[in-house]
Amino acid sequence: MDKDKKLQEILDNDPLGLLNVKPSTSPARNEDDRLVASFQEINEFFEQNKREPKADNGIQEHQLFSRLNSIRVNPTKMEMLKSHDIHGLLSIEPKEPLSIDDIMDNDPLGLLDDETEGLFELKNIKPTDKSRAETDFVARRKPCKDFGKYEQVFKSVQKDLKEGKRKLIEFKLGNLRQGAYYVHNGILFFVEKIEITKKEHYKPDGTRVREDGRTRCIFENGTESNMLKRSIEKLLYANGQVVTENADQTNEDFTNKFNNITDEDEEAGFIYILKSKSDKKEIKEIHNLFKIGFSKTTVEDRVKNAFQEPTYLMADVRIVMAYKCYNMNPQKLEQLLHNFFGNSCLNIDVFDKDGNRHTPREWFIAPLAIIEQAIHYIISGDIIHYKYDSTNEEIIER
Repeated sequence: MDKDKKLQEILDNDPLGLLNVKPSTSPARNEDDRLVASFQEINEFFEQNKREPKADNGIQEHQLFSRLNSIRVNPTKMEMLKSHDIHGLLSIEPKEPLSIDDIMDNDPLGLLDDETEGLFELKNIKPTDKSRAETDFVARRKPCKDFGKYEQVFKSVQKDLKEGKRKLIEFKLGNLRQGAYYVHNGILFFVEKIEITKKEHYKPDGTRVREDGRTRCIFENGTESNMLKRSIEKLLYANGQVVTENADQTNEDFTNKFNNITDEDEEAGFIYILKSKSDKKEIKEIHNLFKIGFSKTTVEDRVKNAFQEPTYLMADVRIVMAYKCYNMNPQKLEQLLHNFFGNSCLNIDVFDKDGNRHTPREWFIAPLAIIEQAIHYIISGDIIHYKYDSTNEEIIER
């Protein structure tokens, strides 16, 4: 029996059909389709804005900017998209990179594109409530007709974040505030207004109904939404952050509120915030532990012997922040802050060099951004509407 006949008998003897392979009929888009779809988003952006996407105008626009550059440096992609280039976006000669930023913005391999189906992408999975809410969050957005009056402020907030004057901190449920900035999925937005339409109450059967209402949120990409307050809170809790107040502005507001400094004014002293450098385990392990105090002398002079004083936990300290005060009673401000954070006061015994026991009462467990926020509320006069939740380390409405 020759080899060809023997091989044919083996192929014919396939009772389980293992050799009967059918061609794939996957409905998934191929790479060419995804490339065209991704370029169509750039076309749509050009149609809406009458310009190419820029690198410094928000994360979403930066992605389109990077995508367009990656296409321009790839001759194969350029040729494939020629018939779809209705605005002549691909007729521009690519520039030689002149800086590190230019190199980072160019992505010839498409590594920064988010359309390519990756190894870990899950398909045919039933959407969760969170994913539906996120879809709704985007779908409810519409162009913001008066975005012009917000655009420069968004750029200023982004600049503050880049320079460290503002920070991103964890969002806690129930802490959505009117007039504050937040970040969700990398997009900065401003909560301009919250209109409460439903107060928290209990139904006759004991079911709790939480406070809710409509919002007006302005996004840095020029859109706005009117989603429900609790829906936004859930999204931020799952994947969002709070933008803190501008530290320099808080200092300036503090001065403008309490100070009208002239040559006749007398310096009253300093309100300060300190961080302990103690090497004791019971102190080092306490997260967000700060001392809020008052000094008539400079803070540097006041703390130079901190390691010998029980009020400073018998250890050196780091000066985190100091506010110079005029024309006011700093002790009252200090007392107001102590009362506000009173339920988070450190309860610990410290022994001096002679063995005498002391219980310092000026150390509080609260995130620095929250302390700054409390000072901001004192300055604005809104402090009476809020209280500190020491369990969740957040400021909440009374």
